[in-house]
Amino acid sequence: MVRFAEEKDLTTGSVLQAILYFSVPYLVSYFMQTLYGMADLFIIGQYNGVESTTAVSTGSQVMHMFTVIIAGLAMGCVVVTGRAAGAKEIKQVNKAVGNTVSLFMLLSIILTIILLIMVKPIIRIMSVPAEAYTETVVYLKICFAGIPFITAYNIISSIFRGMGDSKSPMYFIAVACIFNIILDYIFIGVLGFGACGAALGTVFSQTISVAVSFIAVKKRKMIPGICKTDFMPCKMVLGNILKIGLPVAAQDGFIQVAFIVITVFANLRGLNDAAAVGIVEKIIGILFLVPSSMLSAVSALSAQNIGARKHERASQTLKYAIIIAVFFGIIFTISMQFAAENAVMLFSGNKEVITLGGQYMRSYVWDCIFAGIHFCFSGYFCAYGLSFVSFIHNFVSIIFARIPFAYIASKYCTSSLFLMGIAAPAGSLLSVIVCILAFAWLKKHPGRTGFQ
Repeated sequence: MVRFAEEKDLTTGSVLQAILYFSVPYLVSYFMQTLYGMADLFIIGQYNGVESTTAVSTGSQVMHMFTVIIAGLAMGCVVVTGRAAGAKEIKQVNKAVGNTVSLFMLLSIILTIILLIMVKPIIRIMSVPAEAYTETVVYLKICFAGIPFITAYNIISSIFRGMGDSKSPMYFIAVACIFNIILDYIFIGVLGFGACGAALGTVFSQTISVAVSFIAVKKRKMIPGICKTDFMPCKMVLGNILKIGLPVAAQDGFIQVAFIVITVFANLRGLNDAAAVGIVEKIIGILFLVPSSMLSAVSALSAQNIGARKHERASQTLKYAIIIAVFFGIIFTISMQFAAENAVMLFSGNKEVITLGGQYMRSYVWDCIFAGIHFCFSGYFCAYGLSFVSFIHNFVSIIFARIPFAYIASKYCTSSLFLMGIAAPAGSLLSVIVCILAFAWLKKHPGRTGFQ
């Protein structure tokens, strides 16, 4: 285990190289994970109508919300494991791993039961158009049943990323992605299962991915030294994981709720608006690869450096990550001003959907710049155990910008989706302002916050 920790040591050498070493495999992993929904939406659009497209886009957004919440909670594992790895405390690493597995498996079972019971109420809340109602019900029931496998993947990924290994999760998700595309074509294209086939492809592919990851972990002895006692609940370890993970999960949950509220506004406008918003959300998921990879990189790298008491290096990690995120955000934003309709056209041949999607994309895409900044800050705050700061700035942005802006635009601008798209970047800009103010205040009061 000591050898493994040294090989993944991110506390020495070039900060920029460390970011790239960690973030590139994560970016590839996140791309392939996002490709899940993209593949479902693309293939369903080739073989089925707008009704099925709306069912998959709405259902996958609901699933994405719960997946993001699980991943947010798992951030506690990344930070706790990262600090222990940075300090070379091998026993604490194994204790963090064991407690994470026990906690998340219990939570996944409880969540699966609750969601299967709540399928129809959730769909009613989403205001799914009547034409897509039945397929959305089937899609969500199948996906909810697969939550334990989604949870297992996120647990494994978080453990390795906390120890500085972002490559192993990339290999595991690659297996899932390949099988998902193959199964989608079989279930949707060959067998004609529609939205049901998309859900089956997703769940089966993730099941295969988890099986492969368990085999790899056991065969390669990737976590040597771990024993049964490490899986017994430890109040201190669980407390640290939840202290960091709960605010992140809550913040991510609020963000996804805001997106779902916007989807509800779009659903109430009609089938074409609903399909356009759902398609753009999937495309934006691809463009958010860089901000998301920077958040993960900053949290993992900063946590290791904090454990090694290299606080200045943690600050440098934040600075370089912001520069990278903003650079790519600007490129994406400029590109989509010219290619918005072409991007939407990949997922629908409906002219009205393409036009509405282009309008929504041109304004929404500005979020890539501002979100990239506050994502990096969130990773930094989490590494210091200050994930409540991330919760606060996201809560403020949702309550005072995202939801009210989207509501006003949906009510008073019924001929276009452009103004609705402004809600997201407006909220992120507010988050950036709060993050900068919080960062400045925390630097001036290190004794109160744990900053050194």
